[in-house]
Amino acid sequence: MRKTIFQFFHWYYPKGKLWKQVVEQAEHLQWIGISDVWLPPAYKSSAGADGVGYDVYDLFDLGEFDQKGSVKTKYGTKNQLINAVKVLHRNNLSVMADIVLNHKNGADEQEKVSVVKVDFNDRNKVISEPIEKEINTKYYFPGRNKKYSEFVWDWHAFTGVDECTNNGEKCIFKILNEHGDLWDDVVGDEFGNFDYLLGADIEFRNPNVTAELKYWGKWFIETIYADSLRLDAVKHISPQFYKEWLDYLNTTFQKQFFTIAEYWSHDLKFLTEYLDVMENRVQLFDVPLHHNFYEASKQGKDYSLPDIFNNTLTATRSQSAITFVDNHDTQPTQALESFVDYWFKPHANALILLRQEGIPCVFYTDYYGGSYTVNGNTIELAPVPHLYKMMMIRKYLFEGQQCDYFDHPNNIGWFVSGTEENKNAGFVVVLSNSDDGFKEMNLGGLNAGRKFIDVTESFADTVITNEEGIAIFPVKAGSISIWVKEESLDKIK
Repeated sequence: MRKTIFQFFHWYYPKGKLWKQVVEQAEHLQWIGISDVWLPPAYKSSAGADGVGYDVYDLFDLGEFDQKGSVKTKYGTKNQLINAVKVLHRNNLSVMADIVLNHKNGADEQEKVSVVKVDFNDRNKVISEPIEKEINTKYYFPGRNKKYSEFVWDWHAFTGVDECTNNGEKCIFKILNEHGDLWDDVVGDEFGNFDYLLGADIEFRNPNVTAELKYWGKWFIETIYADSLRLDAVKHISPQFYKEWLDYLNTTFQKQFFTIAEYWSHDLKFLTEYLDVMENRVQLFDVPLHHNFYEASKQGKDYSLPDIFNNTLTATRSQSAITFVDNHDTQPTQALESFVDYWFKPHANALILLRQEGIPCVFYTDYYGGSYTVNGNTIELAPVPHLYKMMMIRKYLFEGQQCDYFDHPNNIGWFVSGTEENKNAGFVVVLSNSDDGFKEMNLGGLNAGRKFIDVTESFADTVITNEEGIAIFPVKAGSISIWVKEESLDKIK
């Protein structure tokens, strides 16, 4: 079965329900061909039960201790999490854990520390003399009371903070430690050096910190039995740390953890540079492809569909590409907001699920839909049309050779042929971002004289290939059609 990832959460998911819904949906996720279920950050947030998990407070609190106003995390209790993982495993699903190690938020105490202010747009540029400043860098987790770890995080464990006294001012203070005012080495040149992202930025050059994070990684995997890993915000973390950390876990558990890193950049050169530095220990989300989907959805008929894979990881290093349409970071009001317009979501999902290149990651709201309120505005999302059928086609009919017909600016298509051993496998996809269209395709002698049905139900009439396997496959304006052989219809019901 082809690998297919499911992101089982979104930014505005209601609190207290997720681990329970994982249990309820595990069997269904297995049914539709999911291989890995990506769960949200499972540890206590600085916002307690209201935090999505990326504002990490205590990595060792999985919903067990009364901290930040709640025992539960946003998603439930530690016992509910462990039970959810067990149920996923019983359904032969791998569990992908979200690893957030770049920063901490919600310190227990302040410390007076020597810092310098740096230019927000060029973090390598110091714009103040050294000053003594009270900053939020002391973490000792009184609610946990040293259970699992006695490590105390203080200013030696951090590189910088973003605490300002003037409302609305953007400013960053570099902590003056043994490395002076130098940030850690990261891939890329945004803001001069993008080591600093938010909160109290972790100092990975401190050997006590790296030892604690290795210890935590082993404890975390042994506690919840995670199978694969999603690494958050790697653009802001030294790749040398993650090479060392992953090697430690792979050696400790005597396995190679399937690992996806999130390096958020539209520029392909930084993604390839990161892969090279990491020596292919990880795969990367194809952010440039997501950006192309977003632009295509905004430009409509003015977007040239044959260019949809241009300058993407999928086109250049498909073995390292994790393809996706949207995620929690691209949702409305988020810093990286770039939500693909609804009309184009069937197109984009077909382009990740029904092609050979890359490993697709399906987003929660694309599959389940949802209703949530952002800044007083209610957003209603319907499930993406035909997504269930696409997933069943990927599970049962994805066999044979792929052939592309990317030969028209507003109308593209491709087919997967099926095989001699499974002649009922295979399918045809046609996309339009403008007017009604069609693609004449030669599916080869293997598919001669076969009757095809459009599972999107845009067309009631069948298409029959001639004695050479050639036929014309139509598509409605601004829509998609997916044609499968009549004998395989029962596979996708």
